Amino acid sequence: MEIGIVGLPNVGKSTLFNRLLGERSAIVDDFSGVTRDRLYGSCDWNGKSFNVIDTGGFVPSSADVFETAIRSQVRAAIEEANIVVFLVDVTTGITDIDEDIARILRKTDKPSILAVNKVDNHARLLAANEFWSLGFEETFFLSSITGSGSGELLDAVTDHIPAEKEEEEELELPRIAFVGQPNVGKSSMVNALLGEERNIVTDIAGTTRDSLHSEYHKFGKDLVLIDTAGIRKKNVVKENLEFYSVIRAIRALEEADVCMLMIDAHLGVEAQDLNLLGEAIKRKKGIVILVNKWDLIKKETNTAKEFEARLKNKIAPFTDVPVLFISVHDKQRIFKALELALEVYERKTQKIKTSVLNDILLKVIEKTPPPSHRGRYIKIKYITQLPTRYPAFAFFCNHPQHVKASYRGFLENQLRKSFNFTGVPISIYFRQK
Repeated sequence: MEIGIVGLPNVGKSTLFNRLLGERSAIVDDFSGVTRDRLYGSCDWNGKSFNVIDTGGFVPSSADVFETAIRSQVRAAIEEANIVVFLVDVTTGITDIDEDIARILRKTDKPSILAVNKVDNHARLLAANEFWSLGFEETFFLSSITGSGSGELLDAVTDHIPAEKEEEEELELPRIAFVGQPNVGKSSMVNALLGEERNIVTDIAGTTRDSLHSEYHKFGKDLVLIDTAGIRKKNVVKENLEFYSVIRAIRALEEADVCMLMIDAHLGVEAQDLNLLGEAIKRKKGIVILVNKWDLIKKETNTAKEFEARLKNKIAPFTDVPVLFISVHDKQRIFKALELALEVYERKTQKIKTSVLNDILLKVIEKTPPPSHRGRYIKIKYITQLPTRYPAFAFFCNHPQHVKASYRGFLENQLRKSFNFTGVPISIYFRQK
């Protein structure tokens, strides 16, 4: 679920964004786009999780395109978000552009909530009542800086979100998402695997809300392919292409079991690719890196090895990830990519017996125990895998709070060495015995 915050500059969109996410910093989960940074973060309220999009950086300062850019921002939020929060400023009153935005929002079927910001004293509370004239049934008065009223706003937002159990009626099939920058070949890859062409451009409003899901049943493999390119509206994409690609990529990541990060062989790994990789790791998704357009690269004896070495140097420290060189155009190794994805899925869902974990790792720990802390010896006595949807392990010891990060890294390396977790992020927790 995506919640888009729209409104004029300086009404407090970023402050509200930070308030909802419980962050003080202005930059949270930022993705460096083609033109300017976009902000995207996760929020939990009333037992429901959703994503918040701050479209604040969407509007240029030049006066000649100011109003056009505002409308573009609102339409982008309507297109990409499930719920729109329209933020206005009580100190400036209702402006002409506010009325324009209200008209645009009233024409959409998506839930729209009006939030009147900077209502932090009695006089402003009285003044805020004029905003009821904009015609929003759900209107809330708040102060982003102090946080007053934000709870009521969040209550209203979560009322529009279905219960998690309804949303998480999982398909039993593994979900494989193709993510990456625009024009890297995501849709072409899905088309090639399915053996059919899929339209990716349409003028039909509302079709861009979700990524494209396709069931794949070929060669004894059953899975769901998710194309994050989605279906774009020609009249609103233009220079905001990167904004759309980021929103859809993260949405697909959340739905997927395995993330296929596609990069362009000519461009190599760029900042946007690293950001998407970081989001996949943070969400504990399986990962495969596909280097597309490899057919266009001049090759020598060690071209692929050298490219992979440079790539892994950039993505460090998480380098235990499969890398495959493909050509969607020539259909080179595209089915091998699916095999890799399914292997990563199997590794991600594997369960290791507690007896096996302890037999192998306790011997390693005995040879290389954790460093002591101020004369206190740390003794790890027991290890078990936790019942999570990704590999997570609990190490029971006498002083869990004093285990150093470097030793955590050592244990992760030992897990990877003893059990195959290539392409799978691992979580390690230390608990009191």
